[in-house]
Amino acid sequence: MRRTTAFGAAGTLITGSLIAGAILAPVANADARRSGGSADARQRTSAEARGVALAAQRAAKAGIDWQACPADWGLDKAIKCGWVTVPLDYAKPNGKKIKLAVDRIGSTGTKKERQGALLYNPGGPGASGLRFPNRVVTKAPLWEKTAKAYDFVGFEPRGVGHSAPISCVDPQEFVKAPKLDPVPDSEADKRAQRKLAAEYADGCAERSGEMLPHMTTPNTARDLDVIRAALGEKKLNFLGVSYGTYLGAVYGTLFPSHVRRMVVDSVVNPSKEKIWYEANLDQDVAFEIRLKDWMKWVAKYDATFHLGDTADKVAKNWDKLRAAAKKEPLGGVVGPAELIAYFQSAPYYDSAWVGIATNFSKYVAGDAKPLIEAASPDLSDTAGNIASENGNAVYTAVECADAKWPTSWKKWDRDNTRIHRDNPFMTWSNAWMNLPCATWKSKQHEPVEVKTGKGLPPVLIAQATRDAATPYEGAVELHKRFKGSRLITEKDAGSHGITNLVNPCLNDRVEAYLLTGKLDSKDVTCAPHATPKP
Repeated sequence: MRRTTAFGAAGTLITGSLIAGAILAPVANADARRSGGSADARQRTSAEARGVALAAQRAAKAGIDWQACPADWGLDKAIKCGWVTVPLDYAKPNGKKIKLAVDRIGSTGTKKERQGALLYNPGGPGASGLRFPNRVVTKAPLWEKTAKAYDFVGFEPRGVGHSAPISCVDPQEFVKAPKLDPVPDSEADKRAQRKLAAEYADGCAERSGEMLPHMTTPNTARDLDVIRAALGEKKLNFLGVSYGTYLGAVYGTLFPSHVRRMVVDSVVNPSKEKIWYEANLDQDVAFEIRLKDWMKWVAKYDATFHLGDTADKVAKNWDKLRAAAKKEPLGGVVGPAELIAYFQSAPYYDSAWVGIATNFSKYVAGDAKPLIEAASPDLSDTAGNIASENGNAVYTAVECADAKWPTSWKKWDRDNTRIHRDNPFMTWSNAWMNLPCATWKSKQHEPVEVKTGKGLPPVLIAQATRDAATPYEGAVELHKRFKGSRLITEKDAGSHGITNLVNPCLNDRVEAYLLTGKLDSKDVTCAPHATPKP
């Protein structure tokens, strides 16, 4: 789950034929078996299962017309782009359709070496996967052998980017800064944030109302199955990171017999009780833990950064910086909200540790410019602003639609006040980011009960123990639910998205699994990847 700067705070592959009878028939049964609740809900789920089978059949027949990518998509010329048509509402497969953007680069090995298409989702919800084929273009060493075996396929999920994009506010308004300090000093501050959250929910309904009821993870999983069919693939090979792990978990539950290989990295807790309100509260605690890890690292290199030789001293410098930005926004645009949005990259990725510490150090030494430039939104970047606003809209729409959220402000206030006491870095930012779900205008669904279905092969799970965005317990939970899965734990590490980092203990196993299907006979614990050095 990736946070962005919100309204009031930082929340921050070869086409072949598909045999309809053999491949598509189980879909309706798998989807329908997993429905619960009322007779109406079960009937709708059965209709959606029939709808996805029909949409996949049509997509298999149509294939994908691969062409040069539009110049303004910013993709390498070696990458080809196309479209896959899906129903907006799978219960009405003959109703309104939307088009999903997909891209591909062919496998680099021989015809004999090719194993199919590898689809990728980088998370969000709201992130585009179109950059994935770039790993082949740049000859990224970690993916070189995998690229010989697979076409690398990216896609933009429904509502994202070029795939029937949704919007909740004017993009230029969205990026304006400084925003309100997310940490409230008074009840009046809370009322102001609540007002902004309700207005944001209203904006989503006004600008994107037709899409909102259908912006769910199960629908994106159904879209994934239609893309699989359009690619001419009988079974799906999938790599999901962050929110992409939940998408993979739901896909594996709804379409277990359609999975060939699946790697999930940095896992969202798939428990129905956690999606999504509780998951965000868990995240607040994990962010605080990982922020302190970074502060300890900064203190270790005090000879370089001069921010304090203990984590407590570094934390005091952070508090001073935050207070100064609250009193008068740095450069007129960087207030506490913008600082949190910038500094939260440190708990996310240790690759950001040096850069953030360097800019922080320069600020304390009297040179504020690098920090201001790094933390300021680019108000002139129209395309970037549209993408940023769209990503936030999709994040909100999916999380609000996937599950029922508390509507009582007393509950939000009580829970976040309690957690903020010991975990002040992200708690209120996260609360305001998600509060539109309390006044959401569209249907909120029941989450899927993630579990092993007939035909699901062993899934490979990768997780760092100190991950801030997706706490470790999520990987343990999915491991329990997906029988036969293997969990690779990167101990004492906390980066988010670890399959793209250099750690042979992990990399070699991911590669072996994708190339041969081989897994260790039991779970594996790896030492952490190397920590950055200034």
